[in-house]
Amino acid sequence: MVRMPAVAGKFYSADPVQLRQELSEMIPQDKPRKAIGVIAPHAGYVYSGSAAGKVYAAVEVPDAVIVLGPNHTGMGAAAALAPSGEWLTPFGLVPVNDRLSQLIMKHAPLVREDSTAHRFEHSLEVQVPFLQYRNQHVSIAALCLALPDFDSISRVGTGIARAIAEYGAEVLMVASSDMTHYESAAKAKAKDEMALERLANMDPEGLLQVCRDHEISMCGVIPATTMLVAAKALGATASRLVCYTNSGEVSGDLDAVVAYAGLTVS
Repeated sequence: MVRMPAVAGKFYSADPVQLRQELSEMIPQDKPRKAIGVIAPHAGYVYSGSAAGKVYAAVEVPDAVIVLGPNHTGMGAAAALAPSGEWLTPFGLVPVNDRLSQLIMKHAPLVREDSTAHRFEHSLEVQVPFLQYRNQHVSIAALCLALPDFDSISRVGTGIARAIAEYGAEVLMVASSDMTHYESAAKAKAKDEMALERLANMDPEGLLQVCRDHEISMCGVIPATTMLVAAKALGATASRLVCYTNSGEVSGDLDAVVAYAGLTVS
């Protein structure tokens, strides 16, 4: 099946020429390095595209990528894997990596193949044009996550790590997340610094806990925690903050912002 774009023309341009031009401006010239995972924001490109672009400029994008996003719609399974087929963007079709997807289901039994969770979910979709821009041969395995607790997150993250190990070729994990929503820029930064400290310490359980204890509205905390569990199991030892910004830098409204962070994990 072909997963049709849900937010082309809304979150990003539906015109391939314009989209390519925008991405060329958002992704700076950099010396990309190998990474095990990244965290990249998923708002409209006008707000978060520059932060995401800095992340994608900083890392090599291999032919296989696992994209992990939150479930904004509440539809579908708690750990929903996009089924076999292709994802359509203005740049064309991106194949689902069937072998990698099957390995994820083999090693993470909580994961279910489920198209419902993906049909209208923007958090994974907005990452795909960046991946295509950086590697025209990219293939993806896409997971939409609404796991209830750290135990289930840890089981899925460990399973993903085992799937990558068995896959036997380079795989990048992309955790899609914005940071604090609809608070002042100052309050958002103060809250987000607590979450970023947990990320800097490579502490996935602490990240989930601090977001819940302090009501940090990091919408992708579950995929970010899952990615961090998997990355550590694969030998990652460091997290680097590439960019932190907020929507007020574009809109001028600093009283009610959505904040964005970009990080690499290696």
